[in-house]
Amino acid sequence: MKAQLLTTLGNAKDYTLSVAAAMPAEHFSFKPTEGVWTFEELLHHVGYGIGWWEENFIRQQPSDWNPPAATTGKEASIAYLDQAFIALKKSVENMKMSDQAVAGFYATIDHVTHHRGQATVYLRSKGIVPPEYIY
Repeated sequence: MKAQLLTTLGNAKDYTLSVAAAMPAEHFSFKPTEGVWTFEELLHHVGYGIGWWEENFIRQQPSDWNPPAATTGKEASIAYLDQAFIALKKSVENMKMSDQAVAGFYATIDHVTHHRGQATVYLRSKGIVPPEYIY
């Protein structure tokens, strides 16, 4: 089961980072309409969310939702997101298998998927074809 979780995580990481990389650096501050995050804020939310969901639902260590200021720029945004995935992988590798931990993992991945879908819309709004989906 843990091998399957790690495969799912690897696919989610690879695809999410490829979606992030597809946006040119000059468009990281783009947002398709008022009232939504910029692309870099969206990626930061995904990265912070990975850590928050992991902490609360995989490691079962309650913490408040208190995100730091969003990273800015393509390089910093992708690095932040990558580090979040690296930390999640370590937690999955070390987690004690339980229904609650597995449910927490899938809740985390669901959150990533939800916002990654938004990121692909941002790409389309700039006329960029998103990378092919990886599963």
